[in-house]
Amino acid sequence: MQRRAFAALGLMALLAACSPAKKEEAAPAGVTKLKLATDWRAEAELGGYYQALATGEYKKRGLDVTLIQGGPAVNVPQLLATNAVDVGVGSNSFIVMNLAKEGTPVKAVAAFMQKDPQVLIAHPDQGISSIADMKGRPILLSDASITAFWIWLKAKYQFTDAQVRKYNYSSAPFLADKRVIQQGYATSEPYLIEKEGKIKPAVFLLADSGYPAYGSMALVPDSLIAKNPAAVQAFVEATAAGWKSYLYGDAKPGDAAILKDNPEMTQDVLDQAREKMRSYGIVGKDAEIGQMSEARWAEFFKVASEQGVYPKDMDFKKAYTLQFLPKGQ
Repeated sequence: MQRRAFAALGLMALLAACSPAKKEEAAPAGVTKLKLATDWRAEAELGGYYQALATGEYKKRGLDVTLIQGGPAVNVPQLLATNAVDVGVGSNSFIVMNLAKEGTPVKAVAAFMQKDPQVLIAHPDQGISSIADMKGRPILLSDASITAFWIWLKAKYQFTDAQVRKYNYSSAPFLADKRVIQQGYATSEPYLIEKEGKIKPAVFLLADSGYPAYGSMALVPDSLIAKNPAAVQAFVEATAAGWKSYLYGDAKPGDAAILKDNPEMTQDVLDQAREKMRSYGIVGKDAEIGQMSEARWAEFFKVASEQGVYPKDMDFKKAYTLQFLPKGQ
């Protein structure tokens, strides 16, 4: 869960010095080696990448992908900025937009979550039937969330900072106070609250109320785009195929790889997360998988810049390219 804390870190931290990658043996002719850094430990929310690796989708497109598992000590933007990895998973739109603000040559080339999984969670018996009903209520938020989706909530619903309470990645304060609202991911915290707290919480996906951010973006340095655009396209196509297979086919190969990388993960958590991604339409189906649009990026930038997060004259189009979107599954 703690990956939410890294959602919008300052770029001074993101661009801190990073050890250079060790020199490796050259790949066989016709094969491109890529290092992929994920944004958190192995879980269903990364299932498409694991599935693509486990089922050979990368390999059959001439890619030799090494997956570097994320976690508290793995800073994806930093790894990308220092060319320590070739591809990184960006949790939300703020990450790559922050890089663009600082002039770091990294772009989002695909978005494998059409909806950011971010939710607000409330107790079921508090008369809260919409996000608007949360105005004036205490809301548990991480520091990173205050500089991310909280900006959108304040702009749309006139929420105020007086509502903010510190979120320490435990649901205990939420369970102890029925008035409190908690942040979370649609795919994890609601299930854990129901399982551990024996209540079925009211869950509100921000994306279904208009929050325009993407999730699980493939971020690639401009240098790789210029040097080997075919490899970038192959990575996007393979990952899209992996997501389609993981959500709508046989997920066993991906699940096995996830459980191997992360022994703390359990099959029940994977199963419910996959079902939530389908029911909420978080990844989308077929032609939607991996897609992005100029309109969505412009909408996101408009909200963030109007709240002073980015200069209004910033060239936000440097944060992404539509050149490599999947051709359709």
